[in-house]
Amino acid sequence: MTVDPLPADASAIAAAAAELAAGRLVAFPTETVYGLGADAGSREAVAGIYRLKGRPVDHPLIVHVTGARQARRWAQWPDLAQRLADAFWPGPLTLILKRLPEAPAWACGGQDTIGLRAPSHPVARALLLAFERLGGLGVAAPSANRFGRVSPTRASHVIDDLGGDAPLVLDGGACEVGVESTIVDLSRGMPVLLRPGGIAGGQIEEVLGEPLRMPDSAAPRASGTLAAHYAPDTSVELLAAPALIERVAALAARGLRVAAWSRERPGRGEAHWEQMGSDSDRLARQLYDTLRRLDRAGFDRLLIERPPESGDAAGDWAAVVDRLRRAAAGAAADERECRGASGT
Repeated sequence: MTVDPLPADASAIAAAAAELAAGRLVAFPTETVYGLGADAGSREAVAGIYRLKGRPVDHPLIVHVTGARQARRWAQWPDLAQRLADAFWPGPLTLILKRLPEAPAWACGGQDTIGLRAPSHPVARALLLAFERLGGLGVAAPSANRFGRVSPTRASHVIDDLGGDAPLVLDGGACEVGVESTIVDLSRGMPVLLRPGGIAGGQIEEVLGEPLRMPDSAAPRASGTLAAHYAPDTSVELLAAPALIERVAALAARGLRVAAWSRERPGRGEAHWEQMGSDSDRLARQLYDTLRRLDRAGFDRLLIERPPESGDAAGDWAAVVDRLRRAAAGAAADERECRGASGT
């Protein structure tokens, strides 16, 4: 049994809001990726997200809200939060804040902090407003895929991943940003970058007037920050351009089917090649769709050229580099598991 996505018109959005109010799940587009949403105030509804995704229960979710007014019903709201909300909400920025004692804790992974975001996608905003009119306070929503896999940026990706288990899916087209939100922790009195994303760290620092710290061992857990994540089934290797060319030749000599995603063609006929663009925003929009497409094509290995990690342009590429690192780690972990199970 397959589920057909619904074009995200007014009637479909109203139906989706009614599903959320009834304690059921809904998949919907945001500007970053498609989310798997549930009433953040319902313990059983949020538990449904964890069951469907196969997500560890101590891995927190992000609660999507209409804006700062609704966010204040969930968390302590310091001046730094207001400044960032004024600058970047609605948009791809998640704030980690101290949860209010009376606020529901189901989406927090057992922590006293909560991740809050106000998405900018018109369908997401319409859904949140419709749900609010029905009494909802926010929608908990991780990416609408099985845990650890490549995030969906199209409604068809949601169906590919969840199949007959998919709930109502609102089709709002391809996601504009293409990678998840930037996550900034404000729960400890200083701004800490927990995950790069749709807003560059430099933009945030400019608003704050101070540098973002890097996470330490006491940082709260946050969505999408495990070392191995966003992984296709096919093993991924992330390589600098010269090493990628050599690796293609070595794998091809072993008879392996190789796909290379790089700026320069690595060799004649040795691999399926797709050209990687030089613009970080465009590459972010293409990232998950390309990984999914190559993963389905039956290659033995996916080799990807490492984007810039230093120099003036590094900050623009931080989110893409982060996702590719985690994808490569996740694919390597899956391969090790398979080898262990087969005794090789």
